[in-house]
Amino acid sequence: MSTCNVGAEIRKLRESAELSQAELAGLVGVSRPSLVNIESDKRKVSAEELIRFAEVFGLTMDQIVDPSLRPEAVVEKESSVGKASSGLRISIPQQNYHKFKEVLLYLLTSIGARPHVGQTVLYKLLYFIDFDYYEKYEEQLIGAVYIKNHYGPTPIHFKKLVEEMEEEGVLECVTSDYFKYPQVKYLPLREPDMSHFSALELQHIDFEIGRLGSMNASQLSEFSHGDIPWLSAASNEKINFEMVFYRTAEYSVREYAD
Repeated sequence: MSTCNVGAEIRKLRESAELSQAELAGLVGVSRPSLVNIESDKRKVSAEELIRFAEVFGLTMDQIVDPSLRPEAVVEKESSVGKASSGLRISIPQQNYHKFKEVLLYLLTSIGARPHVGQTVLYKLLYFIDFDYYEKYEEQLIGAVYIKNHYGPTPIHFKKLVEEMEEEGVLECVTSDYFKYPQVKYLPLREPDMSHFSALELQHIDFEIGRLGSMNASQLSEFSHGDIPWLSAASNEKINFEMVFYRTAEYSVREYAD
């Protein structure tokens, strides 16, 4: 399912802490046979269990899933156009830039004229398009990088890409008022080129527009705050795609075998 062997990571953490399976099972509140199945990846870890494992080992949920995020790990810096608040540069392939731009234009031509659809709504729609697709198919659709802020997930390359699109003459940025509050809106100046998207990707984007497109900025921000990937990330840090596999039933868009 996930690209990270979470069960093996839990086993390594348990062994490093010199805990027996019975001891860790008792601390987390699962049976020893359940822990055996978790460590051998025969059983999925629920979001609630992942929280308890994190508490036992003194880590965040993100650090349980991704060992490179643990305090003692050394993370290699890489060159790129984006930069997270931690100082680590985050790269995004050129192909993903193209897909990001075309998905944004597709959203704008589909629902951009609706009064409530401004920059914040677009942020959240892009997030759910990306993360829901990853949960369903274990593949990237846009593959953008999102960070956690007070208002919800934010794609860190958004402003740079919009500036490029304005220079290219494919969209125009305007500021208006929505219920007496300033709102940044974008007007598409050409039709999106969706020829590089599969039928499955287009179907998924339309699904998300139908599911979330009527929600305003406050509703979408509040909704995103309950999603495990957002909850598990530290403030102003990168949101981990792998956390979609620990979503609660309210947010999960994939049917898992028992």
